[in-house]
Amino acid sequence: MSKQGKISIGVSGWTYQPWRGNFYPPKLVQRQELSFAASRFNALEINGTFYGMQTPRAFRSWTEAVPEGFVFAVKGPRYLTHMLKLKEPEGPLANFFASGLLAMGDKLGPMLWQFPERFVFNPERIEAFFRLLPRDTAQAAALAHRHDRRLRAPAHYGDGVNRPMRHAMEIRHESFRDPAFIDLLRKHDVALVCADTVDWPLLMDVTTDFIYCRLHGSVELYNSGYSEAELDRWAERVHNWSRGQATDGNFVTGTTADGVRRDVFVFFDNTDKLMAPGDATGLMRRLEVDWAQRHPWPH
Repeated sequence: MSKQGKISIGVSGWTYQPWRGNFYPPKLVQRQELSFAASRFNALEINGTFYGMQTPRAFRSWTEAVPEGFVFAVKGPRYLTHMLKLKEPEGPLANFFASGLLAMGDKLGPMLWQFPERFVFNPERIEAFFRLLPRDTAQAAALAHRHDRRLRAPAHYGDGVNRPMRHAMEIRHESFRDPAFIDLLRKHDVALVCADTVDWPLLMDVTTDFIYCRLHGSVELYNSGYSEAELDRWAERVHNWSRGQATDGNFVTGTTADGVRRDVFVFFDNTDKLMAPGDATGLMRRLEVDWAQRHPWPH
């Protein structure tokens, strides 16, 4: 048995003009960009779900474009996190899970719930939301059946195979630097996103059986790349996280050194995405994640 969990590394999104002729090969057609990105990285974040409701057809097309073993992290809708701020969340949450993400099968990875900078720690509202979150695809399908008329396309309830579901929460307000928040995450098995930026709290408490990390740029939000020394340090952290050792960093309630192997997800979201592919590749190389060697392009 492996002594470490699976390490998944990628970037946030994949459709960016600056990547064309830079990260993407010259003359690569846009419909092949996802397949190319999925040949370089073993995970990607889906951003489109944050900005608007998608359809089963879109989720199926993304799933068919990537190889076996690849996973998508799916960002929850900003309508729920930024506009409603978790008020009366059941209807929008049901619409989200009915919109087609269950069509992704075993390529569906963790759900990312990203909150705005002005969203403060509200224990009652957050716990009510956590209680609604499905813990497997059977629960997600049951919730999806409660969708309302705002669904854009026919509902999709999955393939009938029950798979576990994971959730991660990214916070951006200092009020979350509170042991009560960490306790709440642990009570409901939700991961605290380790978000690297000088603009928001950088917290690394381990709260569940996996780690979720977003690297936004350590000097200037979205606009700074990672030096060789910084990538070395993040590689060491990821290696240790996967082996149940979280002792280097910033913590609210203290370090974790339980030796329990954990899956780790790391996504780069820096320099307006321009340097993210190179930084992700550098981290993969340091951690000997040989995905690109096993998935040469063209297929």
